[in-house]
This record gives sequence, structure tokens and C-alpha cells, in this order.
Amino acid sequence: MTDTPADDPKPGYRSDVTVELVKHTASDADVLFAARVSTIGEQSLDELNKDPERSKGLINYLMRDRHGSPFEHNSMTFFISAPIFVFREFMRHRVGWSYNEESGRYRELQPVFYVPDESRKLVQEGRPGKYVFVEGTQAQQELVGRVMEDSYRQAYEAYQEMLAAGVAREVARAVLPVGLYSSMYATCNARSLMHFLGLRTQHELAKVPSFPQREIEMVGEKMEAEWARLMPLTYAAFNANGRVAP
Repeated sequence: MTDTPADDPKPGYRSDVTVELVKHTASDADVLFAARVSTIGEQSLDELNKDPERSKGLINYLMRDRHGSPFEHNSMTFFISAPIFVFREFMRHRVGWSYNEESGRYRELQPVFYVPDESRKLVQEGRPGKYVFVEGTQAQQELVGRVMEDSYRQAYEAYQEMLAAGVAREVARAVLPVGLYSSMYATCNARSLMHFLGLRTQHELAKVPSFPQREIEMVGEKMEAEWARLMPLTYAAFNANGRVAP
């Protein structure tokens, strides 16, 4: 018995990414507990909250002098939907991260594809290691949209043709492009997230410049907004000290 694909599903096109915080155990108190146990021992939450300025100062000290381990005693799990090429960059980050991505071996992949909108700079100028991206022309924007959509349609039709003929999903998926959207759960701690943000976002406060691909930066910006809400003192110290992971 073979799998029969749905009746001629039409491709959908997106230019955005999805980032949802699905669960967490993450607060500034987690950093304080971990840092103070070496000098004071076990403390209650009331004791930690007695002196907010002292707590703020301790977190800033840890960040500034790069005492990193206290920032690992927390956890955040995100649901992320983005093009496959974003995930391939994402998974270069291995220390302090766990991933589970949807599988093209076990389910039929849906025809949702990435097409950049008008805000995406299309033209690269300069030599490797010293280049910038600039706005494309209207003609280039139209070309990108047309060519990408045509290519996606052809690839997905080939995928559907193989599935209909009984070819295994793990074989048929080979014709699909990296602009296909995938989804995953990604779990990290504040220290590993700071390292990610230092490399995958551009920011005026960063001591070390970074030049991320825009699509993974879009994911990073949304993760950063969630983390800033959970751990405001840690987030402020990260920015105050040049956005360098401790």
C-alpha cells in the first residue's frame, strides 16, 4: 500500500518567520541563585529580592568579567517556523542547544516556500569579508519573485509525482529546495542564546560587529524579544557590556 498525496495542493509563499516561546524556566533569580551559592549557600527568593540594586550589580559584574556558568541555570524552548536554509545556519550552534525538527521521512512536507518581500536587500556589493547589501531594483524584485515561485512549483510537482508513484518520502524529498519552510523546537539557556544573538544579529551596542543573513536575524530578533521579557536584568547587562556572551 502506498501513500497518496493530497489533491494537487497549491504552493503558499511567505516572507516572515514564526517564533513562539512555548515553555520556560528562566528568570534573573536563576542567575543570582547560581552565582551566590559559591559564597553564601542556599538562599530563599525573599533573600534574593531584598536588595534589587545589589542583584543588578552582581549580574552586571558576572557579565562584564565573563563568569558565564551562572547564566546556564535556566531553560527556554521555542517553536520556530522558517526556511530550511535558516535551520542549516541555526544548527551550527551546538553548545547549549537542543533541536527537534519535523521530518520529511515520516510526513508529507507541505508546499510553503520563502519569497522575500520588498524590505529584503537583494544586491551584494564588495569583496568577501568586506561587503554590504543594498536595495534591489523593482525589476530585480519582480525577477526574484517570479523565478522563485516558478522553481518552487516545479519542484513540488515533481515531489508529488514521485509520492503518487509510491516512491518513499525520504527519497522524493530530495527534489525540494532549501526555501521550503520547516519547523522545529529549539531549547537553549541564556548563555547559549547570548552567543547566538552576538553572531546572528546586528546591533549598535555590539562591541564585535556581526554580519548575519537577514532571515536568521529575523528569528534572532524575535527570540531576543521573548528573552528580554523573561530576564530583564540579564538582558540589560548583556547590552551594557557590548553584547558579548560571558
